Amino acid sequence: EIYADIRDGKIYTLGGLFEGAQNVSDNFLEYDATRDVWTVLNPLPEARHHVAVSVVEDYLYGIGGFAGGFPNWEAQSAVFVYDFNTEEWAESTPLPEPRGEHTAVVIDGNIYVVGGRFKETPDAANFNDHFDTASLIVFDPTTEEWSPAPDMPTARNSHAAAVIEGKMYVVGGRQFVEQENGEYANVNVASLEAYDPEAESWETLAPLPQAAGGITAAAVEGKLYVFGGEQWVPEPMVIAESWVYDPALDQWTALPDMPTPRHGIAAGAIGNQIYVLGGATETGAGAVNTNEIFFVR
Repeated sequence: EIYADIRDGKIYTLGGLFEGAQNVSDNFLEYDATRDVWTVLNPLPEARHHVAVSVVEDYLYGIGGFAGGFPNWEAQSAVFVYDFNTEEWAESTPLPEPRGEHTAVVIDGNIYVVGGRFKETPDAANFNDHFDTASLIVFDPTTEEWSPAPDMPTARNSHAAAVIEGKMYVVGGRQFVEQENGEYANVNVASLEAYDPEAESWETLAPLPQAAGGITAAAVEGKLYVFGGEQWVPEPMVIAESWVYDPALDQWTALPDMPTPRHGIAAGAIGNQIYVLGGATETGAGAVNTNEIFFVR
């Protein structure tokens, strides 16, 4: 349950869950793709999972996420900032509301945080006591202020997002919704929606051919690449499929399956190589340290 971002040809990821989804990590890791070497950096001030990661110039932002092992998840509002020059952490303006299982991207130096799960009540500290949101908010690192933006059409969590030509593409994910038997379950969505910051508007595009949550995505040469995920209903399964979306055609094309089917994964694109990191091989658990590369031709 990790996310990643890139700086100077290196991939950075924060926190996550260990095997069994009970132990929460404060890891701050750097992957140097040129040398194929991992480095353990100064840890997060507090252990988190589903914490969004965004790099803006010399700073890395760890935004929100959950504290606690399953089912004792509690959404957090803290925004931790790492200074690459001093190699120290500080805190910035917290999220307007605690949020987990969201995504964050950087466009023109601002951080766009979208979707995820909010607390039903201020003291909510259980997975079931959160609800899905369509909220989009924008953080200006210069002023350290948050501002609201138009909600995306589909509320969701555990989705993926990437930037292509100044627009944010949000794909897949899931919703925790009530079933016919009265019980709640995670139901995957296939929606692809793009946000244009200049127009401050959303566009609904061709849906992902296979609804999937717990996915990851990266943009390379103007196309959106999506990998893996998991499904809970109608039956639990981990997804191996990969897809590429061409905005010029509004069309998806199937790619080769992932060598190791995983969910809760992170991805980072360096040149024409997409690194797909970590995740789990069983629904809800099965943490692995796998790092596989997809080569874009």
